[in-house]
Amino acid sequence: MSLRRAWAFLTRLPGGAHPADEQELGRSVGWFPLVGAVLGGLSGAVYWALHGPVGSLTAAVLAVAASAAATGCFHEDGLADTADALGGTTRARRLEIMKDSRVGAFGVIALVLSVLVRVSALSSLGPVDGLLGLVLAHTLGRAAAVAVMMTARPAAPSGLGHCYAAHLPRGWTQAAVVASLAAAASLGPVGAAALAAAAVGAATVGLTARRAFGGTTGDVLGAIEQVVEMAVLLSAAALTSTHGWTWA
Repeated sequence: MSLRRAWAFLTRLPGGAHPADEQELGRSVGWFPLVGAVLGGLSGAVYWALHGPVGSLTAAVLAVAASAAATGCFHEDGLADTADALGGTTRARRLEIMKDSRVGAFGVIALVLSVLVRVSALSSLGPVDGLLGLVLAHTLGRAAAVAVMMTARPAAPSGLGHCYAAHLPRGWTQAAVVASLAAAASLGPVGAAALAAAAVGAATVGLTARRAFGGTTGDVLGAIEQVVEMAVLLSAAALTSTHGWTWA
């Protein structure tokens, strides 16, 4: 089942079945937003459960750590590699840097900023609002990455970016993305603002990648997921205190 392939690919948690080839990986892409929602729920449950006993800041740190552990820092690695690669002076050099497994100064700074922004924004939310915010952030993070991989060209004729786009079932994948966006928009002004912020963040990273690398890569998609998570949690932190999660 493609859902189990997506689960195994995006997480380090039991219950999945690793894709046997590029085609199976591509067919699993439509399930990425749902996997994100489950991961957000797990991270959100940590925040909800610990908010009272240990306080919002510690609960936020542990919730972000839980999501990183569940994915094996999969998306964080993409963010770091993308940030490092942007320091290259030519397209060829940038792609070469991106393939290097070592993390440089730009990558470290990007990771630190990502963690600080997410922890800071999350810690300003109550337990239920934080749970909802994390589910939304993780869902839109994967949905945005999927939307970009459907619309942007890969930077190279091989690698994860190419594998995703070459074999994904477009009709089902488009439906999954639209459903994710509709669910976000239904969550009142906070959800709508988070959706708009996610779109801006994803578009900014995608356009930057097009100019810097000639298209998207698996690492760029990871960077998009991280930027969207930050954008959604910042939106929730800014608006939840004055607007609810419904349009009523």
